[in-house]
Amino acid sequence: MPAPFYVTTPIYYPNAAPHLGTAYTTTYADTLVRYHRLAGEDAYFITGTDEHGEKLAEAAAAQKLAPQAFVDGMAERFRAQWTALGLEPRRFVRTTDRAHVRAVQHFWQTLYDKGEIELRDYEGLYCVGCEEFKTERELADGKCTLHPNRPIEPRRERNYFFRSSRYHDWLAAELRANPSLIEPERYRNEVLAMLRDGGVGDLCISRPVERLSWGVPLPFDDGFVAYVWADALITYLTAIGYPDDPDWTRAWSGSHHVIAKEILKFHGVFWPIMLHAAGLPLYRALRVHGYWTLGGQKISKSATGLVDALALKDTYGFEGLRYFMLREMSFGVDAEFSEEALVARFNADLANDLGNLVSRSLGMLGKYFGGRVPEGSAASDLRAIAARVAADVDRHTRAFSTRAALAALWELVGAANKYVDSSAPWVLAKDPARKGELATVMYELFESIRVIGCLLAAFMPETSAKILAALGADGAQGALAQRLDWGGLAAGTETRKLEALFPRVEKTAEK
Repeated sequence: MPAPFYVTTPIYYPNAAPHLGTAYTTTYADTLVRYHRLAGEDAYFITGTDEHGEKLAEAAAAQKLAPQAFVDGMAERFRAQWTALGLEPRRFVRTTDRAHVRAVQHFWQTLYDKGEIELRDYEGLYCVGCEEFKTERELADGKCTLHPNRPIEPRRERNYFFRSSRYHDWLAAELRANPSLIEPERYRNEVLAMLRDGGVGDLCISRPVERLSWGVPLPFDDGFVAYVWADALITYLTAIGYPDDPDWTRAWSGSHHVIAKEILKFHGVFWPIMLHAAGLPLYRALRVHGYWTLGGQKISKSATGLVDALALKDTYGFEGLRYFMLREMSFGVDAEFSEEALVARFNADLANDLGNLVSRSLGMLGKYFGGRVPEGSAASDLRAIAARVAADVDRHTRAFSTRAALAALWELVGAANKYVDSSAPWVLAKDPARKGELATVMYELFESIRVIGCLLAAFMPETSAKILAALGADGAQGALAQRLDWGGLAAGTETRKLEALFPRVEKTAEK
């Protein structure tokens, strides 16, 4: 039995509402999983909320709520957003779940019993925003680069440390031997630089309860709770049944993490070392994307110009936003968001190219053949283009590049539009002697639209379903490769009316 395709998003910190950045990561994971599932694989993703730590305790206090009541409400906001956007994780994990607390305590007890944990005094500069101690090289002008508006606090306290630094040479060797462990390459090089330059020491895994009681109690000392990252990373194991379900290792063998670059150190340095020290297999791959920016500034929970995916959905529909995000960002590199760019992409690619292709094709079929797909007797270049495009979409999606996959798919959309213009069905329809030629043109055109609809299923599931339903091809079964075989649309199939898929947007929403 092949390994499953298991994807994780970050376990989001719910001290504020979800935004475009979290929506992108979750949509990206959802898309990858949909594609692999269409290919007949056991594919799924998980997401969730990271509900412990100092920032959440602060946020709860600011609203005069108990921490549990606060995170209950915030977790529901995240869960509701993914449901509203049509995203379908197999499991939504909360770090306050009893099963997760059990997994965290089992994991760290294992490392404690192996002699990997020691208690020591530590003095350093602490960023509450990051919930971690910082070295001087991680600061700029004495401030955290990620939270410049929060003062850095000098702290001295006794804590438990995971002796992770003694595995730095091992991890560097592993990354050189297995470069696909962290991709794109630039982020693997960043991790190698962290290991080489000594900027990462041992991982502090605890906080004393007299300072912070909101966390998972350490199993070997109830005077401490687990540091938030020592807690959150283990959700990726919790979600598949660690440590009690004997099948968890099978799921883990197909694991892929998708994260934004700001949490690279924890996922690229500490997490693989934690797994190795515990005697567990490493994840298959860590995929790191850049930031969505607005006016050059990272879109985040604390950003002034917050971009709300639900608000954009209400204006443009989520399929349009979904397409924009998956097409616009080159994975690993920052991408600038603007509503003007969204409207331009929406009108050009969706309204003009795809929507117009489907609309005018259905109109011509209704006019010339009573809405029924005719039988064609010859092949066009569209068949070869469709086969090449399908192979390119598969290759790019399996390489985790939705941008390249959609660019390839739009080659078929463009070819179908050119085919309409060059074959001119409206001219053929005027000559009864050319009825057979017209039938072939229409069959080739509709078969290309059917292939487009099938290939869109992972990227724009609602749009795909509408197209295939309009073509009478929504009952097709089987894996994607079989459904893409040319000739799948039977002659005589009755098409259905379809309202405009993407009406043009004339201007951006009012601010």
